Amino acid sequence: MRMYQVDAFTDQLFAGNPAAVLVLESWLPDKLMLAIAQENNLAETAFVKPRSDGVWDLRWFAPAHEVDFCGHATLATAHILFTTCAATSPLIFHTRMGELRVAKDAGGYRLDIPCLRPKMIEALPSEIGRIFPSPPVAIFRNFENFFVDLGDADAVRGFVPDLAAIARLGPVGLVVTGRETREDGADFVSRYFAPGAGIPEDPVTGSIHATLVPYWAERLGRQKLLAYQASPRGGWLNCELTENRVLLAGNAVTFMKATLSLPDDT
Repeated sequence: MRMYQVDAFTDQLFAGNPAAVLVLESWLPDKLMLAIAQENNLAETAFVKPRSDGVWDLRWFAPAHEVDFCGHATLATAHILFTTCAATSPLIFHTRMGELRVAKDAGGYRLDIPCLRPKMIEALPSEIGRIFPSPPVAIFRNFENFFVDLGDADAVRGFVPDLAAIARLGPVGLVVTGRETREDGADFVSRYFAPGAGIPEDPVTGSIHATLVPYWAERLGRQKLLAYQASPRGGWLNCELTENRVLLAGNAVTFMKATLSLPDDT
């Protein structure tokens, strides 16, 4: 069985966020898909198969469990389907998050995801309430993550996560974000931690921007924004907020093609 590894949200190798992609004819057993994700030890491994109506079913697995929403592995999957399977644009994926689309774009690809508007909250859970040295500007959440606005990009870059405390949230992740003040920088920056899902710090995360984009669009009064995820690998995202969707533009490059040796009874 063939597997690909792709660096997503980048136009060069060894940057962006790596994801593994397997194109299947039918689903493998869930236990085996999780085992493959654990063996890869990447933030996500994507499994995609064609449907009879010309669209695709897509699932994502982190090392700890199947996940509900993943942007960078969706972009990586589209890249493989476009470059190795002669797929036509746009691609339509049926997922746990509903319908996602990826189209070819002048700068690479355009990922169309739901807009998950932030739910403002007054306090963080007790597990992580004490890991911030200063009171946040704002705290909000969506169905899978907590978000903390630290005020400015330098605070985000300098944030030292208490991964043991964050892991107590289980599969729920933590996003820290702040406004960039450098003239040549992004509009806002972020970092994402989900150690309880097997992801200490994710390099570039498409799904968190489903909530970050509407938050910063309201704060900055603009629908089009440039985002930077300030992980060690780093990644840029061109973002646009529409009525109920978020558009993310980015590129992807193939790093590896591999042949898997699976158990004989699969």
